Amino acid sequence: MSVTTADYMFAPEAETMPRHKLADLQLKRLQQTLRCAYRSVPHYRKAFDAAGVVPDDLRTLEDLAKFPFTVKADLRENYPFGLFAVPRSELVRLHASSGTTGKPTVVGYTAGDLDTWARLMARSLASAGARPGQTIHNAYGYGLFTGGLGAHYGAERLGCTVVPMSGGNTEKQIVLIQDFEAQVLCATPSYALNIAEVAEKEGVDLRKGSLRIAVCGAEPWSEAMRKELDERLGVRAHDIYGLSEIMGPGVAVECQERDGLHGWEDHFLFEIVDPETLKPRPMGETGELVITTLSKQALPMIRYRTRDITRLSVEPCSCGRTHVRILRVTGRNDDMLIIRGVNVYPSQVEAVLVGFPNIAPHYQLVIQREGMLDTLTVEVEAEPGLAIGQEAYDHIGRQVQHHIKSIIGVTCRVVVLSPGELPRSQGKAIRVRDLRKKAGPA
Repeated sequence: MSVTTADYMFAPEAETMPRHKLADLQLKRLQQTLRCAYRSVPHYRKAFDAAGVVPDDLRTLEDLAKFPFTVKADLRENYPFGLFAVPRSELVRLHASSGTTGKPTVVGYTAGDLDTWARLMARSLASAGARPGQTIHNAYGYGLFTGGLGAHYGAERLGCTVVPMSGGNTEKQIVLIQDFEAQVLCATPSYALNIAEVAEKEGVDLRKGSLRIAVCGAEPWSEAMRKELDERLGVRAHDIYGLSEIMGPGVAVECQERDGLHGWEDHFLFEIVDPETLKPRPMGETGELVITTLSKQALPMIRYRTRDITRLSVEPCSCGRTHVRILRVTGRNDDMLIIRGVNVYPSQVEAVLVGFPNIAPHYQLVIQREGMLDTLTVEVEAEPGLAIGQEAYDHIGRQVQHHIKSIIGVTCRVVVLSPGELPRSQGKAIRVRDLRKKAGPA
C-alpha cells in the first residue's frame, strides 16, 4: 500500500527522509544527548568515566558501541529521580512501573517530551491507518502505565475522537464500541481477544460493526494471534512497540503493509547486540534490541537494553517510509524459559497453540521444579461448544503435546481445561506461572 498525504500530516519529510540524511540527523542529536547526559546526570558521568569515554569520543554513529549500556536496574538503583537530566520543577508528568518485584522504575516528562510523544503516537496511529475524524476506542490501561495516556494524547493530536475506556468492564466496552461506532481499537492483543470472546458469548458480531483497525501492543504476540484478531474482530491488527523507559507506546509501529515495525529513527537509535557477548550484530541478524533516545529532555536513555529479541531491516518498504523496520519481537531475554536444556519463549508456544483445532486461544505456562530439573505444563482451554468428555480432552492434550515437541523441541505436559477456566486479561496477560519460588529449594 502506498503512502497517502494523510499519513504525513505531521512530518512527511521525517518519515521519508533519505537514509544518509537520517544518519546525519541522528549523529547530531546523539552528540547533543551524550553531552547533556554527561553534564547533567551523575550516573552517566560515572559510567562514561569508568568506560574511559567522553561525549566528544563519538564522531560517527558506530562510535556509540564504545559507550556503556543502561539497564532497568540502573533506574531502580537511582530511584526515584537520580537519572533525570532536568530540575524537578521542569517535570510535568511522572509514570512508574507497578514495582511488584522491587522498587518501581520511574520515568518523567517535560512539556517538550509530552509534545514529542503525542506527535510520534499520532504518526504511529496514522501509519496504521487511523485518520482524523475517526473514533478511537482506547482500552489500554490509564494511570501510571504509559499505554492509556500515550494512545490518548496521540489520538487527540491526530484529530480523532477518543473514548477513554481503559481496561476492564468488557461488556460495557462492547456496548460503547457499537454505540459510538469506533473505527479503531487500541488494546493489548490479549485483551482485544477477550473483547472478541465476550462479544461472541453475548451474540454480538463485531465483524459486522464499525471497527476496521486494531492497534495492539504492550506484550509479545504472534502471527497466529494476529490472524485470530483479524478474523474475530473484523479488523486489520497492527503491532505497536514502546517502553516506558524509552517513551511509551509509539517508538515503532507497523504501517499498513504489516511487514515489520517502523522505528522512528529521527528520535531513537536502534542497535542489535549479541545477548551474551553484548557485541553489535550486523543488520539482519537476530539479537537483543538496544535503544538510545535522541530527543528526550527529562530522561535520556543511553544504549538501553530492552531485553527484547528481534532483528532489524533497512530493506525498502513499499509504503515509502525509510525508517528501519523492527521485525516482530519473538520474546524477551528475561522471559526465556530453559526446560530440560531447551530455550523456550512464551510467544513460541502461543504460535503453536493459537489456531490449533479444538482449543481456544487462551493459555498459561506453569513452571515447576521436579528434582534438579524444571518442568513445563501448558494449560489450554477447549474450544467453546465442544461437548466432549475428559477422555477426549486428554486425547487433544496429547495431540498438542506432540505438536509442541515437534515444532519447538521441548517436552511438556498439556492440560486441557473447560472453556472459561483460565483467567482473562484486563490488560497485559500473565502467560507464565512460576511455582518454583513457592516450592523453595529442591
